Amino acid sequence: MEEIEVVYTATARNTGGRKGHVKTDDGQLDFAVAMPKEIGGSGGQTNPEQLFAAGYAACFGGALGAVAKGVSLSDAEVAVKAHLGKTAAGGFGLAVDIEVKIPQAASLEEAQKLVDAAHEVCPYSKATRGNIAVQVKAIA
Repeated sequence: MEEIEVVYTATARNTGGRKGHVKTDDGQLDFAVAMPKEIGGSGGQTNPEQLFAAGYAACFGGALGAVAKGVSLSDAEVAVKAHLGKTAAGGFGLAVDIEVKIPQAASLEEAQKLVDAAHEVCPYSKATRGNIAVQVKAIA
C-alpha cells in the first residue's frame, strides 16, 4: 500500500444508509439519497453510484490535465459509468467504464495514450486498481 502525506481531508456523513441523507462537514453537499428504482428503491434522489461516478469523472479529468503534455483539454469530456451489479457470491459489486473525448488530440491513438497515462496517476484509479473492473477508452 502506498503511503501518503495528507494535504486535504473531505468528510461526509450519512444517516439512513441508501434511503437517507448525506452532508459534508463544510456544508457544500447536503441532500437526501435514495436507492435507484432498478434495485427496489424509489429513485428521485441521487444515489451512491452517481456520487462515485461524479467524483471519479472529476478526479480523472484532473489527472488528464496533469498528463496532457501541451494538448488542449478545453473541450475534453470524461464520462464515467459506475455499474452496480450482483456478484457470483450473491452480494453486490461495482464496475466502471470511463470514456474520454479529447477533440484536440492529434489522433485517437494519441488520445488513448493520454487516457492510459491519466489512469495510471488518477487517485480514484489507484484506489480501485485490482479491486473492481475499470475500463478506460478514448472515443471520437
